[in-house]
Amino acid sequence: MESLQAGDAKETHVSASSLLQGRKAVLFDLDGTLVDSMWMWKAIDIEYLGRFGHSCPEDLQKAIEGMSFSETAVYFKERFQIPDSIEEIKEAWVQMSLEKYRSQVPLKQGALEFLALIRERGLKAGIATSNGAAMVDAVLTSLNIRDYFQNVTTACEVAAGKPAPDIYLKVAKELQAEPSECLVFEDVPAGILAGKRAGMTVVAVEDDFSREMRQEKEELADYFIEDYLELLKADGAE
Repeated sequence: MESLQAGDAKETHVSASSLLQGRKAVLFDLDGTLVDSMWMWKAIDIEYLGRFGHSCPEDLQKAIEGMSFSETAVYFKERFQIPDSIEEIKEAWVQMSLEKYRSQVPLKQGALEFLALIRERGLKAGIATSNGAAMVDAVLTSLNIRDYFQNVTTACEVAAGKPAPDIYLKVAKELQAEPSECLVFEDVPAGILAGKRAGMTVVAVEDDFSREMRQEKEELADYFIEDYLELLKADGAE
């Protein structure tokens, strides 16, 4: 496993304690960053498009990367000429995903321990997700992690989805933290860009879904980790 790396910088080993030093808030994307759920969305896209006689194009996930739930529905309707309304499209996705979120989506490795450390340090934590509120509620409840977060914001609550910085700026404001005091964890380039454009320090998280984007993620983010255990192990080695 490679060590956590900071862009083109020479620093190669960073611990959780070092990353959290001087921070007031830690902000997380949800899917692919905090929970292992991106596999589910590809399966849903294939099934949903199949209902209308479409195959799932290879460029779809990259095309919708960072979009809010509503923006994604608009994109599907326009690109694939879906006859259903935007609200009907969204509701179909909600129903297709809820049971999976409740029973098949786990936390990323080391995430729970890292959340506990954030709380132990007296820092605030927030979620900035492109997902819909119903699905966010389902997964936070099933994993019993809601109490770790002082704010949960979806991209439908802001003017523009990622890579625009809107959602991260809103969460920071809600947590009463300046952007420079915030640490962001993200799994895809659009999200990393959103955090950077908000003026925050961004850690890219490895995920099977975005493995082919690794080089782009490393170039955009300030740091890159395989998982949260990497940060906690670095703490123990100090």
